Parts: sequence; C-alpha cells; structure tokens
Amino acid sequence: MGTSSLLAVEKPHLPRPTFREILRDLGPHEIGDGLVALIFSASGPIAVILAAAAAGNLSPDQTSSWIFGAFLGNGILTLLMTYLYRSPQAYFWTIPGTVLAGDALMHLSFGEVIGAYLATGLLVFLLGWTGLIGKIMALLPPTIVMAMVAGIFLRFGLDLISAATDAPLIALPMILVFVALSAIPRLAAVAPPVAVAAVIGTIIAIVSGQLGGGILADGVIASPVFTAPEFSLAAMAELVIPLTITVVIVQNGQGIAVLQAAGHKPGVNVAAAVSGLVSMPMALIGNISTCLTGPTNALIVSGPHKDRHYAAAMVTAVGAIAVGLFSPVFVGFMLAMPAAFIAALAGIAMLTPLKNAFIAGFSGAYSTGALVCFLITVSEISLLGISAPFWGIVFGCLVAWLMDACAQKTSVVEESPAEETTEELQPTRS
Repeated sequence: MGTSSLLAVEKPHLPRPTFREILRDLGPHEIGDGLVALIFSASGPIAVILAAAAAGNLSPDQTSSWIFGAFLGNGILTLLMTYLYRSPQAYFWTIPGTVLAGDALMHLSFGEVIGAYLATGLLVFLLGWTGLIGKIMALLPPTIVMAMVAGIFLRFGLDLISAATDAPLIALPMILVFVALSAIPRLAAVAPPVAVAAVIGTIIAIVSGQLGGGILADGVIASPVFTAPEFSLAAMAELVIPLTITVVIVQNGQGIAVLQAAGHKPGVNVAAAVSGLVSMPMALIGNISTCLTGPTNALIVSGPHKDRHYAAAMVTAVGAIAVGLFSPVFVGFMLAMPAAFIAALAGIAMLTPLKNAFIAGFSGAYSTGALVCFLITVSEISLLGISAPFWGIVFGCLVAWLMDACAQKTSVVEESPAEETTEELQPTRS
C-alpha cells in the first residue's frame, strides 16, 4: 500500500525556481494579482469567520486564533507547495464549511467542533494519499465542474452591479479606472488594472470619510489559543462527511478546475493530501479545514504570463503569513472599509475568471448537465447539511449521463446511415 500511495500523490513536473528566477518573474502584474488575491481572501471571507465565531459565542482570543491559523498556516502551505511545484497553489479555508461550523457552534461546544475538524482532516488526507479522490474526480466531466465554478463566481459579478448602483462614489471610479487601463495593454503592463483600482477605491474611502474606526481595537499581534478537542458522536455525524465533501469535491474541485483552465497541472491527490495533513494541527488553534481555494487561485492566474503565475501565488502566500501575524490590524482595516469597496474590487477582479468559467462550462460536451449544475449552484439550496455546489455536480452529472449521453448516441446513430450511403455512392476505383 505504501508504494501505491506514493505513486498516487502527484510529483512535481517542473524544476523548483531559484531565488534569482523568482525575482525575475516578480513583475507588476504578479505583485498586483497576488495582493488583490490576498485582499479578497482577507475581506469577505473574514466576515464569514466572524459571523461563525459570533454564532458560537467564541471569545475574541479564540476568534483571533482562528484567523491567525487560517492565514499563517495556509500562507506557509501555499508558499511551500507553490515553490515545490513551481505552479500556483493557493490554500485557504472552506467558506461553505465555515457556515456549517457556525451553525454547529450554536448547539455544540468549540471542542466538539474541533474534534470533528481533526477527523475531517484525517479523512481528507487518506482520500488524497490513497489516490481515491483522484479516481472520483476523473469521473466528473470538466464542463460540469466549470459550470459549478461559473455558478459560484456569478455572485461576484452581480455584487459589482449592486455596488455600482448603491455606492457609485466608490464603485464607479474603480470600474472606470479598471476599464481604461485594461483597454491600453501597454499601460496595463506597468499599472495592473485591478491593483490600481484598489488603490483608487482606498483613497476615495479615506478622503470621503467612509473608513470606519476600531482598526486597532483588537490589538496588533495575534496570539494562538489552544483548544482541546472533544470527540462526540453528534459532532462527527453532523460535520465530518459534509466538511469532507465540501473540501475534496466542492472547494478543491473549484481550485483544480480554475488552475487547469489557466494551463496548469495541479495534482488532485496531493491537493487533498496536504489539505488534510495541514488541517489537523491547525484545528487545535481553531482553524477550520484547509482547501485549494477557487476564487483566490482565479485571481492569481488572471495575469497574462502563465509561467510567472507561481510568483503571484508567492506574493499572496507571503502576504497571508504577514496577515496571520498581524491579523487583528489587517482584519480591522478591511472590515473598516465600506462594503461597496470589497464588492467592487472582487467583482472587477473576477470578471475574467467568470468569463473563462462560462466558456469552459458551456462550450463542450454535456451542456445540458452543465446548465443544470449551474442553476442548482446559483440557487444556493442546502440538502442534508451540504451546500448547493455539491448537489449541482451530482444532478448535473446525472442529467448529463441521462440526456446528453443519449443525445450523443442518437446523433451518432442518425449520422451512420448517411455516412454509409455516401460511401456506397463513391465510384469504385480500380
């Protein structure tokens, strides 16, 4: 089993970058894309953690420890994996899983939830180490997975429209700057449109007095808090399977699909194995399960130079480590920014990834299944404690195999006689 497990975990296929090569590949686009990805991860998703922590009545120290682990641990993992594989691999935490944890914390102790985190981490690790998750993912049509990604990314585009209409003072200048720079490729090469839009939005928020207070209310340096795990049947039954599905199918599925669409070759098995492995020690300081994130990786690979995307991921990783160490200040600043700034920044940054997801999801086979997957994902339904993207894949694949596969077979059957007739009408050559 040991040898087969080692073979199941994908090995690096590119040489590791030298320090000189990293500096060479670290251009304005890579720095800008990496920082935008970091800002995205440290803004909206942080609010989800804060909401879950509030639902569980966690102390400020426990909440700070959770955020500390989410950024420091995942930042180190991102930096290490990106360096070893010379390919962007941004790992953060599962947002749907955080919502599940918030619901569970309303009737379970934090120790019980952490016990479920540990069990989930072990299960995710085994799925990756044995290669089982790679075999499962290989059965899923890529168009179905990308339709799920499109459904998840759609809300960023809709939030951009809402920000432009609800808070035009901040959103419209950001949009105009982004469009103007994007329309001039030479200028965009030295002034990344998304990064410049972020600077413009920040300046407007400060000058117009829309920056909130309390940035230093929770201190400057984060300090981890150890919480002893408790292993209860109730917590295991409620959280382990839904969290595992969320990590290996929904979240890692997004990340894999996004990176593949950008021309990279991420390892399905190794992504699951390291997600589970890192999740276990980080769970003890309150951090929820790690995953190969979709939106953050989409922002990282939005630059024009594929072979330099790894440098952008390293920027995100180093920034995440800094955010982890100084999480009270950084999170306080991001939460003090107006909501329209976050929505506008995420929206303009996700325009290209959203477009690419639609193209990849609906331009190939199984288009009916892809449509069903997209609609279910957008609906945000939740069944059996599992979020909509998973059910989108399930029902999308079911419809694809029933309807699209049958349609293809029918098409082949209808075309066959015509081909035979054509061949019969061909003159016999001596």
